[in-house]
Amino acid sequence: MRISRNYYISGFIFLIIILIVVSFLNGFSNNFLGRASQKFLRIVKKPVPVTVVYQPEETIKILEGWTNQDIVEYLVERGQGTNEELFLQIGKGLVDDKNNPSQALSVDWVAKFSFLADKPKEASLEGYLFPDTYRIFASTTPEAIIQKMLENFEAKLNREMRAEIKRQGKTIYEILTLASIVEKEAPIYNNDVTDNYDARVIAGIFWDRLKIGQALQSDATLSYLLQDNNPRHSGADLEIDSPYNTYEYRGLPPGPICNPGLAAIQAAIYPLYTEYNYFLTPTDTRTVIYARTYADHLVNKNKYLK
Repeated sequence: MRISRNYYISGFIFLIIILIVVSFLNGFSNNFLGRASQKFLRIVKKPVPVTVVYQPEETIKILEGWTNQDIVEYLVERGQGTNEELFLQIGKGLVDDKNNPSQALSVDWVAKFSFLADKPKEASLEGYLFPDTYRIFASTTPEAIIQKMLENFEAKLNREMRAEIKRQGKTIYEILTLASIVEKEAPIYNNDVTDNYDARVIAGIFWDRLKIGQALQSDATLSYLLQDNNPRHSGADLEIDSPYNTYEYRGLPPGPICNPGLAAIQAAIYPLYTEYNYFLTPTDTRTVIYARTYADHLVNKNKYLK
């Protein structure tokens, strides 16, 4: 009995010692881990200084109907590159004109944008530089500015418009060429195609003329060639030997004569076909006078252009 009692007493004491040791270790561990966790959280929560570099921004506004030349002059005046830099990016226009051949571009834009696939290799970016208001950094490079314009064009020429162009058997380049003429010939009030009846009717007249092989007879194409703003030309101007003289040459001119806005592009894609084949706009007005026959057109010219 004595041995048995001592055995139980020894076991009880051993158990107490174990509990004391475990409690001590457990408390030490928790205390240690607690202090370590708090230290870690203080490190994580400590704010890390961030260096913010301020880059001043600027606003540029490219207007509907501007040519590549107009855009270059505007950007150069604002300090956004030099003539040489910008023309190397976009080209000078006047495609196929023997006196003003287009230069090779320094950037392979065709590889970057699929909508340029049907653009003639020698053609500039005339017609594709989408008119809009852009926010840019003051330090933005000429290439980045042109890329922004082309990205905007890509977004504006949506899937439905491209599908309609394809359905009609036309190319984007052809659409832009006619749209650029409409931009210069038609009164365009905003970029909502439903509010631009005249632009769509005039586009329809031009497409009809092309269909029957009639000359476009657009003074706007001559103005592009001669770099003037004359609404009407006469005499020797009408006999200039250039594919941009659409009085002498039938069909579309070799390329766009400006960078058209959305309304003009939509008018070229979605024209209104009417019974009219002639039109004129009296000086200092935005009213378009239409005629079905050339005889009626001559009457209108004598009435409104004198």
